[in-house]
Amino acid sequence: MANIALIMIDFQRDFCAAGGYSDRFAGLDWVTPIIEPARRLLDAARRAGHLVIHTREGYAPDLSDCSPAKLQRSRNAGSEIGSQGPMGRLLIRGEYGHDIIDELKPIEGETVIDKASYGAFCGTNLQSILRAQGIDTLVFAGVTADVCVHTTLREAYDRWFYCYYVADAISCFDPEIRLACEKMITEEGGIWGQLATSGEMIALWGQTEAREPAPLGAKS
Repeated sequence: MANIALIMIDFQRDFCAAGGYSDRFAGLDWVTPIIEPARRLLDAARRAGHLVIHTREGYAPDLSDCSPAKLQRSRNAGSEIGSQGPMGRLLIRGEYGHDIIDELKPIEGETVIDKASYGAFCGTNLQSILRAQGIDTLVFAGVTADVCVHTTLREAYDRWFYCYYVADAISCFDPEIRLACEKMITEEGGIWGQLATSGEMIALWGQTEAREPAPLGAKS
């Protein structure tokens, strides 16, 4: 199972901590419950020796890489990109709020992909990193389900990566949208990959490395 990578999407203070971008209009009740499952998933991936990649959404201080439409949308939401918050300017690269929360902080050797986009493949070297490592299967955790996670998932699937969507380690502001994002994975025989839980993935990674990975839920 050395062809697997765990993709930890945008577990940044601006999305997951008090005073950040998301907290201004959505609070933190939507994200707090997924931090612990994500931490267990991350620890298990490290123990199994899988490639771990973290992503961060953020923009240049002069907002030159933030489209007018995106800036206006954030303004409409009451949390304008680039405005001042308690952890620095919201979603600006280099600010304290832009970095990943301490619970899920990258360790030495793990790659961090900075993106001025929702999808982690857009304008980055993520695909070349994965191909160079022989990766063909991606396991997703992160925020938000309907925006950065699903966008990256769909980019990945169109690039022929097989995808696991870890439902208890992925969330978004609206619980109905979160459930819809999970349901979309399973439509048409698994059109975007396979729905999983953190416990299932951790158990799968605990199997002997000599065995082929079985589909989740299959009897061994």
